Amino acid sequence: MRTYYRGPDAAVTEELFIWQSGPVRTFVLVDLRDVGRVEQEASRLGRVIAALLLAVAGGVWVQLALPGRWYAGVGALIAALAILVWPPRTRRWMLRAAYRGDEVTLYSSVDPRVFNQVTRALRRAMEDARLGR
Repeated sequence: MRTYYRGPDAAVTEELFIWQSGPVRTFVLVDLRDVGRVEQEASRLGRVIAALLLAVAGGVWVQLALPGRWYAGVGALIAALAILVWPPRTRRWMLRAAYRGDEVTLYSSVDPRVFNQVTRALRRAMEDARLGR
């Protein structure tokens, strides 16, 4: 069996696409239809929680009479504001497809290099399967 890609979280063979992150999901290549790439911004929830914690800490420190803690409180408030307004760098790329009548996510990654390697391997495997190699 020919292997097009084998990594820590995915494998592409001439017959199967295997996503090994979390519960292992296996897809038969001949049953895949309309495979497409989707880019998605990562959730901002973690950033919002960090900003809220810094804002609360900053508010408490500002209430204290000690000058050093007042400066630390103002710094925490500024850091909380920066966390909220700074543009997110984390993007998630996903491979979506129709599989046996259902819309599924075949693969997902925040690393563009690995995502592109997996995507190219899947494309080659599907082309070779279509050509009957």
